[in-house]
Amino acid sequence: MKKIIMNTKYLWLLLIALGLTTACSNDDDSTNGSAPLPALTSGEADFSTYVALGNSLTSGFSDGALFIATQENSFPNILANKFSMIGGGNFTQPLMNDNFGGLALAGNRIPGFNPRLVTTGGAPQPLEDVIGPITVSTDIALNNPTGPFNNMGVPGARSFHLLAPGYGNIMNLPNANPYYVRMTGSTPDASVLELSMAQAPTFFSLWIGNNDVLGYATTGGDGTSPITDQPTFDFAVSTLITTLTSQGAKGVVANIPYVTDIAHFTTVPHNPVPLDAATAGAVNQAYAQYNGGLQLALGGGLISADEAAARTIMFEASETNAVVIEDESLTNLSALGLPSIRQATAADLLVLPALSFIGTEAVPGNPLTVNGVAVPLADKWVLLPSEQAEIRAAVDNFNATIQAAANQAGLAFVDANALLSELNSTGIASGNYVLTSSLVTGGVFSLDGVHLTSRGYAVAANEFMKAIDATYGSNFEASGNLVDIGEYPTNYSPTLQ
Repeated sequence: MKKIIMNTKYLWLLLIALGLTTACSNDDDSTNGSAPLPALTSGEADFSTYVALGNSLTSGFSDGALFIATQENSFPNILANKFSMIGGGNFTQPLMNDNFGGLALAGNRIPGFNPRLVTTGGAPQPLEDVIGPITVSTDIALNNPTGPFNNMGVPGARSFHLLAPGYGNIMNLPNANPYYVRMTGSTPDASVLELSMAQAPTFFSLWIGNNDVLGYATTGGDGTSPITDQPTFDFAVSTLITTLTSQGAKGVVANIPYVTDIAHFTTVPHNPVPLDAATAGAVNQAYAQYNGGLQLALGGGLISADEAAARTIMFEASETNAVVIEDESLTNLSALGLPSIRQATAADLLVLPALSFIGTEAVPGNPLTVNGVAVPLADKWVLLPSEQAEIRAAVDNFNATIQAAANQAGLAFVDANALLSELNSTGIASGNYVLTSSLVTGGVFSLDGVHLTSRGYAVAANEFMKAIDATYGSNFEASGNLVDIGEYPTNYSPTLQ
C-alpha cells in the first residue's frame, strides 16, 4: 500500500511537470524550444563485423601497461558500443587477467612488461612502489584467452609486424610479441592481417605507424631502434589497406602524430639542476680545463666562435641550470682530448625517464659523479634538434603514404597529427574540459607520457566517428551520439585490481 501511495504522489508530480512543459511549448516564442535530434543512422557503412587493427593505441594501452580497465575504454571498444546501436555485432577483446598489468611466462615475469604506473598526486610511480609486491596473473604460457578477437591492436607492433608470420608464435621469443602470442591461439604463425581477414570484416579501423618512429625517439636517437625505412613502410600500408578492402569492407584510417609533441618529450625541462654558489663554483672549476681547451680550438680555427660559446659549460647559483649532454653533431675535438659535450638548450628534448635519472650519482656515494652535471647525459636521454628533424621528416613521409592510400581506397581519415599538434600548442576544449598535453594533469596523456588516458581514448573515438560521418554519411555527431569525455577517467586508483 505504501508503494502505491508513493507512486501516486510521484505521478501527480509528473503530471504537474508535463503541464508546465506543455505550457512552455505553447508559448508564442517558439525559439525557446529546440528541434529534436535525428535518429542515429549508419549511412553507407556496415558495422556488423568491425575489426580494429593497430598497435598499443588501438589496444587501449595506458600508464605503461595493458590492463582490463583501459582495454574496456579503448577507442575501438567505445566505437563498437556506438556501432551496436545501428547493427554492429559483438566486439571481443583479448582482455588481460587483472588490472595490474604486466606479463609472465610460465610463472616468471617477462622483463620490460611491467605492471602499470600510478600517481598519488605527484610524479608517476611503479604500482608496486605504492601498494607493495603483486603477482602478475596474465601468463602467456598458461592462460591465454580464446579468439577470434575484433580488437587486433598489438602493443609494440610496427607497420610491417601486422604482416609478419610467426609474430605471435611463443617459440619465436624473444623475436615474437608476447601480447600477440596471447591472440594467435591454435594458429601461432598467423599474421595480424590474416586473423583479421578471417573474420570477414565489414568495417575496420587502422591506426598504425607510431612505433615505426617511436622507438627511435624514446631511445634518444642513439641508433638502437632505427626508424623504419620508407619502402618497407609503404609496402606494409599498401598491403594492409588493399587486403582489408578486398572484400568490400569500408573503414577509417588515422595518421601518425609528431611523437616529439607527446608528454614523454615535453615534460622534463632542459634546465632542472639547482645549485648553490659554492657547488656551482666547484663544478665550474672542474670544467675549467675543458672550457680552456675550447678556446685553444677556437684560436686554432677548429671551431667557430658560435660553437665555442655553445659548448662552453658554466653553472651558477640558480634553480634552473641546464644539464650537460653529449652531442655527436658537434665538431670532433678528440684530438685535443675534448669530448663532444655542451649544456642543453630549450631546443633539446629530454625523455621522460631522465626525470628520475638526472641528479643521481654514476658512482654511488661520490658527489663528484652526478649525472647531468659532472657526468654528461648520454645520447639515449636526449633528442637533439637534428634528431627531431629526422623524426619529423619520417613522420611527414609516412603520413603522406597513409593519406594517399586512404584517399585512393575512399576511406575515412583521421588527422591525428593535427589534433595532437593543436593539443600541444593551445589545448583543446571539449565539453566542460580544456585538454592539454601536460603529464598527469592534462587529461589526455597517461602516466607513461606516450599513450592516452581513457579520456584521451574517448577523444580519439569522437574524432573517428566524425571522420566516419564525413565519409559515409552516418550521423554520430548530428544525432548527439559522440561520447561525453567527462564520463571517462584520466587516472586509475592504485588499489584497482
